[in-house]
Amino acid sequence: MLKSLKVQCGCSIVGLVLLTAGGCTVGPDYVRPEMAMPSQWSGNEQAGPVDEAALAQWWTTFDDPVLVDLIAQADAGSLDLQAAVARIEQSRALRAYVAGEQWPAVDASGSYTRLRSSANSLTGIGQEYSLYSAGFDAFWELDLFGRIRRSVESAQATLEQSIEDYHDVRLSLYAEVARNYTELRTAQSRLRYAMANVEIQRKTLELTQDRYAAEIAPELDVSQARLNLANTESEIPSLRIAETAAVNRLAVLVGTTPSELRNQLLVPAPMPEIQRLPTTGVPAELLRRRPDIRSAERALASQTAMIGVAEAQRYPSFSLGGTLGLEALQFSDLGNWSSRTFGFGPGVRWTLFDGNRLRSLVAVEQAFTRQLAAAYEATVLRAVEEVENAMIALVQEQQRAEALRRSVAAARDSLDKVEVLYRSGLTDFQNVLDVQRSLSLQEDRLAVSEGQIIQDIIALYKALGGGWEHESTELNNRESESYSENG
Repeated sequence: MLKSLKVQCGCSIVGLVLLTAGGCTVGPDYVRPEMAMPSQWSGNEQAGPVDEAALAQWWTTFDDPVLVDLIAQADAGSLDLQAAVARIEQSRALRAYVAGEQWPAVDASGSYTRLRSSANSLTGIGQEYSLYSAGFDAFWELDLFGRIRRSVESAQATLEQSIEDYHDVRLSLYAEVARNYTELRTAQSRLRYAMANVEIQRKTLELTQDRYAAEIAPELDVSQARLNLANTESEIPSLRIAETAAVNRLAVLVGTTPSELRNQLLVPAPMPEIQRLPTTGVPAELLRRRPDIRSAERALASQTAMIGVAEAQRYPSFSLGGTLGLEALQFSDLGNWSSRTFGFGPGVRWTLFDGNRLRSLVAVEQAFTRQLAAAYEATVLRAVEEVENAMIALVQEQQRAEALRRSVAAARDSLDKVEVLYRSGLTDFQNVLDVQRSLSLQEDRLAVSEGQIIQDIIALYKALGGGWEHESTELNNRESESYSENG
């Protein structure tokens, strides 16, 4: 009879396992959303097929070895990147934790207990004795309705989202390094113009002093020349502050102290050269290139799976459990076959009434999924907006810079002429002051505009998703492992 019972139980267990393998998975299956993208950019000045190699390492297109070196330092030392890697490792560990629910849980236990029965109880024995026990407990949830499978699906998508977030951090890091480096060189260019104008105005002050001493110019000319020089000199400390702040910010970005970069960066150098302008391709390519878009899509996939997790809780939960152990009153008997104990069998748990909580939980997950779907579409639209804005900003700033170059050339020519006239006594000093102030202002504006053109190019490369494809030795193995496990 016992043998027959064991066979029947065994068949039941096999049947439950087979049922688990063929169980259904509740909840919606994820489908990647389709976004209607424009066929071309509204401002198509940079239209044309994208140079993928240039886009992957866009900072090399400026032909600036210092910038290339700073990007390499940031890639190796950025604390933001290290934090992003740690988030990937956290997501990978959480996925492994969730995936572990697919397997039985087995616990080992052992105990020693000294017992005494009451002399005043029904038995009235009042006897003391010891109880030794050791054994294993096992529990296995049968994933008939896909709760565990949906949890693993969600965790895998979350892991892939964290990898895309890492790519997004890298993309932003490279752009931020280049932007601050450009701010540094812009400040140095403005300093060069300011110091050149200080030298011009200092010579003008000497000229007015000589003319005043010769009694051929009023003292007012000297006072105005001194005022003009002091105003220009007052701009230099602010530019020094901007220069130092850019170096300090770059130090944070590359993960070092400012003292490590000052000797390299405080040596004045020209602005990065524009070797070639980026081409934009077509808007649909953003869906492939931009890691923030892919991250938003993975977040939506993860949350869609959570609907199935919530839905599965409304269905019965089946499990297999069992114990196998040894129990004896004498420690020496604990290893005997006669001391064995065991118990096993299936279990079921089904919430029949919960005040509509589980149904409401499904509604919560569905509403959150709709939020993330809207967030995904908004991310795509913002990406298109960033490209369009960067394109128009670059075109208009180039036109502005060209006008400023003509203005600076005219101001320099005017200064040469007005100084000759002033020395000859054919014009008053106010004209000299006006031209000098105009030259100082226009040269400063030109330096800012030339730096802004570089900034606009950087912004366009970033908006196009350039940089994340660049090889990263730190994550190559991790990404290969992740995606191979996901099939």
